Amino acid sequence: MAKTQLKLRAKKTAEDDETSPPAADALTAPAKADGAEPEVFGSQKKKHDTGRYWLQVDRQTKGSFATAEAAEAAGLAIKKKFSQVQVAIYDRQESSNRILELPAA
Repeated sequence: MAKTQLKLRAKKTAEDDETSPPAADALTAPAKADGAEPEVFGSQKKKHDTGRYWLQVDRQTKGSFATAEAAEAAGLAIKKKFSQVQVAIYDRQESSNRILELPAA
């Protein structure tokens, strides 16, 4: 068997290939005038919940409310539509959790 040399194609760089994805620095938004850092698209940001009462569905926070009544009304609406899920209201100041149940009919 004769040994032959393999011919490989030359590698293309990102500058040569117009169909290649943009560089990581191209995914950032332009700098803001107030001096804040540019926002990176595609990254997950933590939402800052400002309300005292958090509505939790199956132990996942879905929203925050300023009053317990507003959180309970939203929680009961979810519980009526989806009775199999666990709906709770978490009080941030007291660090207490209250599970909502549908009223007995």
